[in-house]
Amino acid sequence: MDEAGGRLGGKRIVLGITGSIAAYKAALLARLLIKDGAEVQVVMTPASREFITPVTMSALTGRPVMSDFFDTGSGAWHSHVQMGQWADLLLIAPATASTIAKMATGVCDNLLITVYLSAKCPVMLAPAMDLDMYRHPATQKNINTLHSCGNIILEPDEGVLASGLQGKGRMQEPEQLCAAVCAFFGHSHALKGRKFLVTAGPTHERIDPVRFVGNYSSGKMGFAIAEALVEAGATVTLVCGPVTLNTPSLPEIHRQNVQTAAEMRDACTAIFPEMDGAVMCAAVADYRPAKPQPYKIPRTGQPLTLELTANDDIAAILGAMKRPTQLLAGFALETEHDVNRATEKLRRKNFDFIVLNSLDTADTVFGADTNKITIITPQSHTALPMKSKHDAARDIVAKIIELTNNSLPLSVRKEPN
Repeated sequence: MDEAGGRLGGKRIVLGITGSIAAYKAALLARLLIKDGAEVQVVMTPASREFITPVTMSALTGRPVMSDFFDTGSGAWHSHVQMGQWADLLLIAPATASTIAKMATGVCDNLLITVYLSAKCPVMLAPAMDLDMYRHPATQKNINTLHSCGNIILEPDEGVLASGLQGKGRMQEPEQLCAAVCAFFGHSHALKGRKFLVTAGPTHERIDPVRFVGNYSSGKMGFAIAEALVEAGATVTLVCGPVTLNTPSLPEIHRQNVQTAAEMRDACTAIFPEMDGAVMCAAVADYRPAKPQPYKIPRTGQPLTLELTANDDIAAILGAMKRPTQLLAGFALETEHDVNRATEKLRRKNFDFIVLNSLDTADTVFGADTNKITIITPQSHTALPMKSKHDAARDIVAKIIELTNNSLPLSVRKEPN
């Protein structure tokens, strides 16, 4: 099974399988990883053996499956420490709510958890469970705990679940998981030493002390891009408007909070000269009240007229400041003539590429966990299918890597035909 010439050539992966109906997908996942050149060592929890047999996984990987601490026949000890040191990646797919809880709290009652706690390598996990279990506050707390420890969460998809219900909790397909692993190894050090500015969320433009002009941006896309940049080795300054999101617990992300477009402009223009690039993901208010009031405007029952004045175009300001060696990416959201308008915005603001958001479905509007994007450069545009915002962020970072890893200045660079 030597296929070391693939994208994962020479990589050692411990594949953890837990007790979910999605365990049947682990067989194809193991085969795909091996086809891409990886060595795969399977570790199964006792519950997972009710869904797929160790014989199947051993036959596919060419290695004995580990499940118990000891081989009761020979007395051989399966060293969790040795496996944790051997691996370049620990991938747990599927990861049940029970396993996630044990990982978060350090409950070592099976071999897989001891491997996890001993691992010196990066850890990815692909949750799989019913929608109510996935969205339960206890599960979300545990996932956030694991994320704060540096684990990479491969968010589940929405779809028909084993219960017959439909919602979020379906483990990503093996092809998606294999692609995520390949992308991780391909990009894990690609931006090492690079510094990026990322903007996220809305701005709030004050009308009076209790009212503002704003929009529905949640900041999720910008936060996902910040995390994906860190996965690729970069450090990030995250300038965000008023959002309810917690800062990712990654030391490479430095958050700076702002409220208004003017505050975001001042922060970005001060930071950008020291950066290797910027991704302008924030939904900055185009206008602000011309005369904000120092007191709450009383209700009179009569029409109220607000005079609005234009805010500065932060992205255009940075575009004018941009050095040839810096990268600048922006976002666009249009309701008609979208590609043409996004392309015009790309040229006008001196972007190296622009990401066009889709409003095709309710799953791609503000606040959603998924997005459908088109990446547009001066030479081409690439429409991508619906994905989680984390996966879409990795696609955006892949484009950044493609452009920044070229020795020519960005301003004179040509893409291959």
